[in-house]
Amino acid sequence: MNGLKYQLKSIRRDKMCILTFLLPIIVGIAINFLLGASFQTMSETSFGVLENDLSDEAVLWLQKGGTLTQYENVDELQAAVNNPSTQVIGVLKSDDGIKTLLSGDELEVNRILGNALPEIYKNRVNELDFETTVIPVIHNTDGLKALLITITLVTAMFMGCTFNAMNIISEKEDGVAFINMVLPLDTKTYIIQKILLGFVGGTASTIITALICMRIKLCDVFPFFVLVSLSAYIAALIGLFVGHFSDGLMVGIVYIKIIMILFIAPPIFFYLVTSVGSIPYYFSFILPSSATFYGLMSLVRGQSQNLWVILFVLLIHAVIWSVVYGKIKKFK
Repeated sequence: MNGLKYQLKSIRRDKMCILTFLLPIIVGIAINFLLGASFQTMSETSFGVLENDLSDEAVLWLQKGGTLTQYENVDELQAAVNNPSTQVIGVLKSDDGIKTLLSGDELEVNRILGNALPEIYKNRVNELDFETTVIPVIHNTDGLKALLITITLVTAMFMGCTFNAMNIISEKEDGVAFINMVLPLDTKTYIIQKILLGFVGGTASTIITALICMRIKLCDVFPFFVLVSLSAYIAALIGLFVGHFSDGLMVGIVYIKIIMILFIAPPIFFYLVTSVGSIPYYFSFILPSSATFYGLMSLVRGQSQNLWVILFVLLIHAVIWSVVYGKIKKFK
């Protein structure tokens, strides 16, 4: 217990560890503000018109196709169209219907729509033979938002690595590591004592972040807790490896940054470019963070079919790396 208190005091003085703990929570709060809005609205077409220029019929027709903003004069409308952050299509009244006002540097889809809009308006009363398919929204969280939540949670789990690595490195620089060598402490007890703080910190940060920005089914609460526990344990264990092989603070920080990139980037890459069940998909399970990422994505999107397989992979990683680290410490 005294050793744990000492580690907690050491971590409390380290601003990097505190920032690592708080950053996912802050990002989770920011994502939570986006839960009421869908990212799909970001791609919605925006039209700009002049006040009292178009007929009521034309205004209603445009409102069915996107958002409509009215401007007092042509200069304001032209400024909105030329603003690259708005992607507004200007619509003005013409002798034979409407005409569009484009900036020339808009997205290709907006350029095509803007050029075709007057013709579409002319033929608006013609009946078109097409089949409409309505895709229901099962969850309020779309793909991009689910990806942001998952990345944030994976980052929160990684904080255990930073905690433990910085703790061991600081002990080396302060000379406490030499004292630990002569203490009557077996390898198992040392590993448990060192890994506990990073595990608890990573788990707490992840759960707090999840409570803020994530909604999961009641039946998935236990698998989620197991997933977080195994992932936080592995991250804390990686921190022991970093601390063990780091000769100084700067070297440790470089190792942490490299491992963090490997911890987050490959799972995102494999998730985006591979399909479930493919050879690259299963190959990515060599990294424990891939299993964590896939499991979280499944929970966030309400699809937990292969979750127990993912938990089994994480358990294998936890056992293997625990044995490897134990052999390294015992040999030393």
